[in-house]
Amino acid sequence: MTTREEVLEVWPEIEWIDSEELREQVLATWILGFENSPLDPADLDQMPFTLHVENCSVSFLAHKRLVVHLAARCSEGIDEFMGEAMPVDRDTLIAGAILADVGKLLEYEKKDGELVQSRRGQYLRHPFTGVGLAMECGVPDAVCHIVATHAGEGNLVKRTPEAWIVHHADFMTYEPLVKGLMPE
Repeated sequence: MTTREEVLEVWPEIEWIDSEELREQVLATWILGFENSPLDPADLDQMPFTLHVENCSVSFLAHKRLVVHLAARCSEGIDEFMGEAMPVDRDTLIAGAILADVGKLLEYEKKDGELVQSRRGQYLRHPFTGVGLAMECGVPDAVCHIVATHAGEGNLVKRTPEAWIVHHADFMTYEPLVKGLMPE
């Protein structure tokens, strides 16, 4: 069984969330995800962050922590230069960025030592399973909205400022690897 300490070890950014209740909900969501997954916290630093890049050398954890850090820095810039014109709820933003890919715990599985898409993942992509896990742990709708809309599925709905920030932080560190011109 995955412990709070194990989750906090891979996600020290959870401590950035000021609301104790929201911190606990985010922790509970990751713990629940691991309880329903063949993966454990140590796998996050070993598994590639995407199956869409052959021989991807960037780990899930490195990518996801980068997204959280980029989102946090972006919110600071928005606050400094746009202030009241576009308020950003930092707790909602950080929680959403940390939870955006929690559903991948249910989307992936190990087969013959390799990470592959699970049967569940063939039916339900990680934004859907991530929202399910988060809602079960009482995560507020504003944070679930970020989880639901951070990927392409979110292109069909209106996004909050926090959701736009997480979406772009995620995709600016994903699409160049998949679609961009990369140095050899």
